[in-house]
Amino acid sequence: MTLSGKKVALLIEDEYQILEGWYPKLRLEEAGATVVVVGSGTKKSYDSKEHYPMDVDADAADVTSADFDAVVVPGGFAPDNMRLHPEMISLVRGAHESGKLVAAICHGGWVLASAGVLKNGRKVTGYLPIKDDVENAGGVWVDEAVVVDGNVITSRTPIDLPAFGAALVTYLETH
Repeated sequence: MTLSGKKVALLIEDEYQILEGWYPKLRLEEAGATVVVVGSGTKKSYDSKEHYPMDVDADAADVTSADFDAVVVPGGFAPDNMRLHPEMISLVRGAHESGKLVAAICHGGWVLASAGVLKNGRKVTGYLPIKDDVENAGGVWVDEAVVVDGNVITSRTPIDLPAFGAALVTYLETH
């Protein structure tokens, strides 16, 4: 298992996109990483947009970026809900400032914007409707399946999940 010993926080909130939550979790676990599902603290299980639940392992207030090698933010409308919880934003900001991997897909870029990750021309992608938010937060928008800029990996939509998953595993294998 190539990622044995790696620990990844997968942020979750209601209305997450089912594939964008489960695919990275399963892909990283398949590669040997320990994935800890981190919720906002409002409940112990969150529903996808399709009403499929994902149970949490920890609340954002009970963990820090020091506990993880990476933080992954799935899309759907969950990132809009995540932005309401300062502990989730702090977790992403702390991971980024520590040079750890911060990854987001689809609407997940909203959380990166709120955490200040996109400042100074960070090259990113995501779901096209968040392009203005990314640029207003200081990011440079690129329309590609997956974009790796330093310790930040972003991707557009569920169709890009294979490339996103591969980029996450490759990054964590080498860092």
